[in-house]
Amino acid sequence: MLNFETKRTMKKDSYLNPFPITNYLGPDYFCDRKEETARLISYFTNGSSTTLIALRRIGKTGLIHHVFSQLPDGWKGIYVDILETENLNQFLNVLATSIIRAIPEKGSLGDRLWELLKQLRSTIGFDAMTGFPQITFDVKQQEVENNIDALFQFMEHQEFKVIVAIDEFQQILRYPERNTDAWLRSRIQKMQNVSFIFSGSQQHLMTELFFSPQRPFYHSTLLMRLDKIDREVYAQFIVSMFGKYQKQISVEVAKEMLDWTDTHTFYVQQLCNRVFASTIDIATSDLWRREAQILMEEQELVLFTLRNMLTGPQWNLLKAVAIEKILYQPTAKSFLARHNLGTSATVLRSLKTLLDYELIINTVDAEGRSYYCVYDVLLQRWAETIR
Repeated sequence: MLNFETKRTMKKDSYLNPFPITNYLGPDYFCDRKEETARLISYFTNGSSTTLIALRRIGKTGLIHHVFSQLPDGWKGIYVDILETENLNQFLNVLATSIIRAIPEKGSLGDRLWELLKQLRSTIGFDAMTGFPQITFDVKQQEVENNIDALFQFMEHQEFKVIVAIDEFQQILRYPERNTDAWLRSRIQKMQNVSFIFSGSQQHLMTELFFSPQRPFYHSTLLMRLDKIDREVYAQFIVSMFGKYQKQISVEVAKEMLDWTDTHTFYVQQLCNRVFASTIDIATSDLWRREAQILMEEQELVLFTLRNMLTGPQWNLLKAVAIEKILYQPTAKSFLARHNLGTSATVLRSLKTLLDYELIINTVDAEGRSYYCVYDVLLQRWAETIR
């Protein structure tokens, strides 16, 4: 029988490219986050759960898997991604699937888990792409809640400490079931052997869930806000990873790439992955710029589709924000005049639409000041240059 437990360490020679875009390959391929890792493990050691808030694709999922790889012996990390779920039954499916993938099938623990899933009348299949087990339930609402309870109790009564990371947790606010957060809170608050990471990328919704006095999860966790990796640290990491594979890139060229990607982890990894693959001996400025241009051209159809979704005023505002990069006052007269945007009322209407589409986001800087920026780095770079 297969063991579906994720390997914690990977050998360098196992991978042709040291800049993974999707999967966590191990600590040797992970840049920095030492302070954040230590803080999270300290929180868990002291029995606390954590709310982890970060922009999408900034590296929070990678951090979670990295923390799991650094947990003390005898601890178990379970990652649950609920972004694609639309109701509590789908939450149950993903939770059960995540648990069974994290626990070795061989041995008494795996046997007990499989027996529990049979008792809960689940259907056990296998993912056609990965071959990993996939659990589904077709049960009534009350049974859904009872089954989630049963899985929580299974984790609670293990001899080892369990850390459950529920990613994109704000998704529960979209479930049709009423008061899902209250129901989950009533179950979770009784658990002593399980700590949680509630992570999310929609900051206003996560803030509402955990820091509004009217919400059941109010002040139930510690807060960590994940920012971008330090530019100097990231540049040195890029240089060292090239060097491990007998390739060269200067710190200056690495910083040029970081500036173009705005040190946004997903896009840094994506560009580095391509530049590394195209480098024979030495990566140059011309090489990374060519790869960046190819990357933009590959996304051009999607980008034009996004543009065509927007009205003229909406596109003009998006382009203006892209040029500004960071916008603190969207109705300032100087901003409106600089980009010929018309009246403040027009801008506010367009801004609401762009926020609803998540093409522009409203976030805060290190000093707590609210600002707007284009969410997607490629969209920002493209909008800067196209009319």
